[in-house]
Amino acid sequence: MKPFLRARLERYAVRLSELDFLLSREDIMRDMTQFLVLSREHSDVAQLVSRYQRYVLRESDLAAARALQADPAVDADMAEMAQEEIASAEAELAQLHAELQRMLLPKDPDDARNAFVEIRAGTGGDESALFAGDLLRMYMRYCERRGWKTEIMSESPSELGGYKEVVLRVVGQGSDVASGSGVYGALKFESGGHRVQRVPATETQGRIHTSACTVAVLPEPDEQEAIKINPADLRIDTYRASGAGGQHINKTDSAVRITHLPTGIVAECQDGRSQHSNKAQALKVLTARIHEKDRSERAAKDAAERKSLIGSGDRSDRIRTYNFPQGRLTDHRINLTLYKLLAIMEGDLDDVVQALQAYEAAQQLAELEVAG
Repeated sequence: MKPFLRARLERYAVRLSELDFLLSREDIMRDMTQFLVLSREHSDVAQLVSRYQRYVLRESDLAAARALQADPAVDADMAEMAQEEIASAEAELAQLHAELQRMLLPKDPDDARNAFVEIRAGTGGDESALFAGDLLRMYMRYCERRGWKTEIMSESPSELGGYKEVVLRVVGQGSDVASGSGVYGALKFESGGHRVQRVPATETQGRIHTSACTVAVLPEPDEQEAIKINPADLRIDTYRASGAGGQHINKTDSAVRITHLPTGIVAECQDGRSQHSNKAQALKVLTARIHEKDRSERAAKDAAERKSLIGSGDRSDRIRTYNFPQGRLTDHRINLTLYKLLAIMEGDLDDVVQALQAYEAAQQLAELEVAG
């Protein structure tokens, strides 16, 4: 284990003793807010220290087994037992080392949240709108594989199929939140420009066209945070829904558009049967967009001080190319190329998501090493 990791883990052991003392104090126990904060920290630190103590123990076991094996006085049976212990200790130490590295990485509190996925057609006209529909299907299939629920919050269909714009809400399972590996943590790296190269259905001469869509993934704010928006800052407009929605949806002014006046951010919803439900859905999307604006501004400020991990997630960043003639997907941020495009378009995104998460973890670990 590298010295900087060991030093950090030793500091956590000291912190655990401090937390034990603090949680035993009567004034802390009377302050429920502070008590809960310290209790959560104690739980996290205790898990880390427990694994580190196991790591130190297995290091000692390994050293003893190696010393026994090297002793010329031991018989063959003892030497064989020592070799088995060496193999066992080395395997467990490797596993514990990987776990400890992962646990030391900074945690994004938003990773466990549900998310909104916004897809917008870009350059390429009708073909771009068709590709937006393909991306929506890809994400919905991926979510289905993960056992997540999806709901289309708003949509603007294109005349020839696909979407000019569509907003998808993704809701994870309770176990995702408990483990910290939630929807946003898996989908956040999808934000940016997605380029497609293929022969469009409208192309009569078989020429390959290039078009693009933009994707933005926003963490869903807590319900408590939604009420922080001042109602006086909102302009709410109602209008008649358009598109194929049955008899009711097209005959009443049930569609809702909400504008946040200080920022100019707009959200709309027309898919629900009532104005009330559409307003609630639009407000959720609006809140997420306002929070994402604040988040992006903070990220831009941080990026000026330190190198960005994978990308800003800005819509103008071209992050990925989908080349259909060659069956190839390329993620330009981490130089990942996979020749399984059809499977990926059917929702098999695990290899892409895991590669991006692993790259972020490696970058964070490198930063920890520099920081010491």
